[in-house]
Amino acid sequence: MSSKIRVIVVDDSALVRSLLAEIINRQRDMECIGTANDPLIAREMIREMNPDVITLDVEMPRMDGIDFLGRLMRLRPMPVVMISTLTERGAEVTMKALELGAVDFVAKPRVGLSSGLNELATQIVEKIRVAAVAQVRRAPAQGTARPHSSAAISADGGHSPTHTTTLLGRLSTEKLICIGASTGGTEAIREVLVQMPADSPAIVITQHMPPGFTTSFAARLNGLCQITVKEAVNGERILPGHAYIAPGGRQFHIARSGANYVAVVDDGPPVNRHKPSVEVLFKSAAVVAGRNVFGIMLTGMGNDGAAAMREMKDAGSFNYVQDEASCIVFGMPREAIAHGAADEVLPLNQIASALVAKLRGSTDRLHHRI
Repeated sequence: MSSKIRVIVVDDSALVRSLLAEIINRQRDMECIGTANDPLIAREMIREMNPDVITLDVEMPRMDGIDFLGRLMRLRPMPVVMISTLTERGAEVTMKALELGAVDFVAKPRVGLSSGLNELATQIVEKIRVAAVAQVRRAPAQGTARPHSSAAISADGGHSPTHTTTLLGRLSTEKLICIGASTGGTEAIREVLVQMPADSPAIVITQHMPPGFTTSFAARLNGLCQITVKEAVNGERILPGHAYIAPGGRQFHIARSGANYVAVVDDGPPVNRHKPSVEVLFKSAAVVAGRNVFGIMLTGMGNDGAAAMREMKDAGSFNYVQDEASCIVFGMPREAIAHGAADEVLPLNQIASALVAKLRGSTDRLHHRI
């Protein structure tokens, strides 16, 4: 039988440390091997005890969680689950933590901490289990740009954002790109979107994320991309050159109004335990857009969206699935492949360039017909 997942809890609150340790120790497959009230103590504990996973508070004394995470992921990469406060600043800092290499996060309540954390117990331990098997990568050295600069993207075989503003030219507004992701998805989505030209077809995205965090996620991406990135709003028209992200805690799908695609954001029930659910978005794309869809399944745990991606393919879509080597967690891509939904399985850094090349081919055919 495999050994237990060994976890160190790092949090400046004695109550939170106690609650998290208790939640972890209730599980048969994990144990809390230590707690630390600040990152400097945690650093020594990690060195001595070699945990499988750490949970890390975002804001702490002596060295904040983000500084500590940055150093940890450069010097000794390991699976980290962030414990974030559900505030606007907490959401922004959490996005930074995911960029630095944290596997996932849990949003702790601002009030009713004890009851709130116990209500989140299932989510907490599930995220620790996922983190324990995640493929963790060393963070870039400080001052090193993430590979969304024009030079880096061109070197990867992609397209320089400074030179692809009108790469696709006249392309049917019927075309639609659908992206689904979960664990590790925030950075995977960034990797794809920064390579998309300003005249890209409309992009609709479901990333598993709780309420209160997708606003910061969309704002961060909007500042990096040529396309406009925003949270989806119920009833708005889905436009080329824009990416629409499912709001946390809501379901998002697309519908038609005349010749236009429109966003539908509602309080529908969880699907595959998720809200938002990739299944909901992909099913609607299969029905509404059919052969005009390009599907992309990125890193994530579980099987959400796999069956619906096959429905998209059966309706005529062309689908890209992230390969195992580049995934943080290969669950959702593996399931999409198992369902026969994948047309191409590619490393993350090749998906956007492959998609843009295929779109350019569509544009060329359109011009020849004209």
